[in-house]
Amino acid sequence: MPEGDTLHRVARRLQVLVGEQVEVETPHPRAQASIDVAQFDGRRLESAEAFGKNLLLRFEGGLLLRSHLRMSGRWTVRPRGHAGAGRPWLVLRGPVTEAVLWNGPVLEPHARALASLGPDILAVPPDLEAMLARIDRAESDRRFGDILQDQRLIAGIGNMWMAETLWHTRLSPWLRLTDVARDDRLRALETAAALMRDSVDDGRVPKKNAHGRGGRACPRCGTPIRSWGQGDANRIAYWCPVCQPGAAP
Repeated sequence: MPEGDTLHRVARRLQVLVGEQVEVETPHPRAQASIDVAQFDGRRLESAEAFGKNLLLRFEGGLLLRSHLRMSGRWTVRPRGHAGAGRPWLVLRGPVTEAVLWNGPVLEPHARALASLGPDILAVPPDLEAMLARIDRAESDRRFGDILQDQRLIAGIGNMWMAETLWHTRLSPWLRLTDVARDDRLRALETAAALMRDSVDDGRVPKKNAHGRGGRACPRCGTPIRSWGQGDANRIAYWCPVCQPGAAP
């Protein structure tokens, strides 16, 4: 699933359309059922910004579109009129450039979903104290890797950045929250914010040390990286059992 840094990079690329009157199209029938495109077509795009894993497009007249990519969606920015196969969900077409949303799957004319989210890990600066306060109220027996991915506590961190953050901080994703000291919780949040901000600024995801490397050597100690499903969603956690000691399945 695209994580917060991906959406922040998309928001940066869409800045070329901010301030422009844009033509708005919804070629895909599911997108046509989601929004009334006539409300947006021909209006000025006032801002494009990310919050967690959401992209918020604000148009003149107080109109808004929220895009969430889930597992399959993606945004591309290309020259106006670029020929391509397939039916995108949404096209924002400016005089020179157009932004295209492929595979949806969430496109809504409101931002009500944001009310349930925690602070954005990529806010400038991130509100780490507010995140810690939310974590303090979570169930104490939950695994720390699962906690970091709970969007109600912290918006933007997904499975990949959880794995990379905990590898860098030498904390096991299988530690129960009650066993993670406050200083370590803060250190994990600071590390996640720094790693993800570097990804946004560099324009790409860096080489991974743990995520997706199950069975391969840990870059730090050479021990095979382990992997196992975690939490109700059974998202695969990746960790080094030597560098990140603690309870494990």
